[in-house]
Amino acid sequence: MTLAGLGVWAGFFGPIQVLLAQQAEAVAPGDKEFVFGLVTGLGSAVSVVANPLFGALSDRTTSRFGRRVPWVLGGGVVGAIALLVLAVADSVPVMVLGWCLAQAALNAMYAALTATVPDLVPVRQRGVVGGWVAVSQTLGIVGGVGIATATGGLTTGYVATATAVVVLAVPYLLRSHDVPLPEALRPAWSTAAFLRGFWLSPRAYPDFAWAWLTRFLVNLGNAMGTLLLYFYLDDAVGYSDPETGVFVLTVVYAVFIVASTVVFGIWSDRLRRRKVFVIVAGIVTGAAALVLALLPTWTGALVGAAVLGVGYGVYLSVDFALCTEVLPDAESRAKDLGVINIANALPQVFAPFLGAFLIAQAGGYVTLYAVAAAVCVLGSVLVTRIRSVA
Repeated sequence: MTLAGLGVWAGFFGPIQVLLAQQAEAVAPGDKEFVFGLVTGLGSAVSVVANPLFGALSDRTTSRFGRRVPWVLGGGVVGAIALLVLAVADSVPVMVLGWCLAQAALNAMYAALTATVPDLVPVRQRGVVGGWVAVSQTLGIVGGVGIATATGGLTTGYVATATAVVVLAVPYLLRSHDVPLPEALRPAWSTAAFLRGFWLSPRAYPDFAWAWLTRFLVNLGNAMGTLLLYFYLDDAVGYSDPETGVFVLTVVYAVFIVASTVVFGIWSDRLRRRKVFVIVAGIVTGAAALVLALLPTWTGALVGAAVLGVGYGVYLSVDFALCTEVLPDAESRAKDLGVINIANALPQVFAPFLGAFLIAQAGGYVTLYAVAAAVCVLGSVLVTRIRSVA
């Protein structure tokens, strides 16, 4: 599952961080920012819908290979084809088509993969497995950027990324031990009931609602702290090479995520406690944002990236385990995790606009990172409202 996750995240972030920006510049050099924003924005909109939708469909799948394997296979193959479409795209409409198809397919794959954890992993081991999920995300992002950068061209970058998506999924497809859903246990189809299933009432499922809200807030604070790093280094720190600076900070951030996430996941499992780790992680993440706010220097940025990596690494593993423990229904785990994953995707849409407003109209980078810190702490503290998990 970790290997397959590496491929998924490389498929997401190689294009987002490098290839789509280069392609926008090649296709429309006079409007590259607009084209890049259009393509990625439409792709984000697709991802918000695709993850819970394909998760719900996988919950109903009765293949003899299991509920999740067909979607990992199909999502990986279609995602690779979409990336190959992008490799030859020479117009904005083809870029939009290719990236939206890639987002839909890769989200189908990701929804099925994450559902594997509550399907097959005992509660007492979900912290450490959540840590490996976080490792796959972190290394997949770095690896995707590395593949896209090292291959030295748009076509070769997309081909290499597509290959990684497919090849890294093979061990999961062969060794997942996915459990088939007997035909007799699949609910009768009702379009109205299927659509209603995506609304999970906060009144009926308060712990699920609080888990969603806390994840949204912490991810919003983290996104505000990371998505505008280039401009922070250029404008506030005065770093001479902000592009290289962002890469260095990203590597530091990733190293500390990987160093912390599995260790604290194991610790959480042994203590059989989740909330205290989520609270501390949110406070540490908020402290990192305050470092960036109060010390706008290269040294401050390095310290902030390291602290942010530790806090967010702990959060990724333990909060994922917590979320698997508040799912309303064992029969719709992938759909419900897909709804949870919306709390990961939406902050990526809102954070750049909110951050730009705070920088331009509300006090600059000090305000930006102070607000990011407050949002992270608020999100982590609200986890105390969850009653069914220790």
